[in-house]
Amino acid sequence: MQKYFIVFYFVIVVLAVKSQNTRIIDYNSIGWYNAFVTKKITDKWSAHLEYQWRRDGFILHGQQSLLRVGINYKVNQKLTARIGYGWIETYPYGSINLQAAGKTFTEHRAFQALLLNDQMGALEIQHRLMLEQRWIGRYTKPDINVEDDYVYVNRMRYMLRLQMPLGKKLIEDKTFYAAVYDEIFVQFGENVQENIFDQNRLGVLLGYKLNKYFKLELGYLNQSVLLGREIKGNNILQKNNGFILNTYLNF
Repeated sequence: MQKYFIVFYFVIVVLAVKSQNTRIIDYNSIGWYNAFVTKKITDKWSAHLEYQWRRDGFILHGQQSLLRVGINYKVNQKLTARIGYGWIETYPYGSINLQAAGKTFTEHRAFQALLLNDQMGALEIQHRLMLEQRWIGRYTKPDINVEDDYVYVNRMRYMLRLQMPLGKKLIEDKTFYAAVYDEIFVQFGENVQENIFDQNRLGVLLGYKLNKYFKLELGYLNQSVLLGREIKGNNILQKNNGFILNTYLNF
C-alpha cells in the first residue's frame, strides 16, 4: 500500500513543477506553536483536539489561528481513520496578502483523513491522506469589515513523515528522535480558477518522548504557498521560513 502513496506524491510534485514559472516571491519569517491532544475513549475510538498558533515575524504578528477537533477510529494496528471540523482565522501578513481585501478572514472546514503507520527496523514511516471541504470567507465590497460571502473549495493533502530514534533501537520512553516530513496540498473543484497546486510544507524536527503521555518537537519549517490570484499577470509565491514547536498530549 505504501507504494501507491509514494506514486501519488510524485504525481502531485510533477503537477506543481508544471505550474506557471512567472512569479513574484514574497519572503516571510514564521513561527508555529502547536498543541495536539488525543483522549482515548475505547480501544477503537478516541477524540482529537489541536490548536495551532501561527505567527509572522517569528512571533510578532498574526499569520493564522487554527482550531481542529475530530474523532479517530482505529481500523487496525497500522491504520487510523479520522473525521472532524476546523475553524481558522487568517490574518493579513507579508507584503502581499492572501486576499486582495487585505483583511482578516474566517474559514470553516470539514475534513476526513487516513493515517497509515509502518516500521522498517528503527525507521518509523507515516502516511497521511486528507480531504478537506473548505468554506472561505471573502469580502465583496472594499468598505465592509465583515465577510459577506463564502467560497467553497475542495482540497487534498498528502504527507509523508519519517522518524527514527537517536541512540536507541526504538522510540520508547525518555528517547530523543529525529523526524522529517513533507506535505503537499492540491485544490480541486469548480471554484479553483488560478492554481491547482496550493502549497507545500517541509519540516525537519528534533523530538523528545518523555513517556506515552507526552512528546515535544522543535525544528525548522519551510512553507511555500501559491496564492489564488495574480498581480499584473504574475503568480504570487510565498516563501515562509522559520521554526515549529509541537506538543503532544495523550490521555
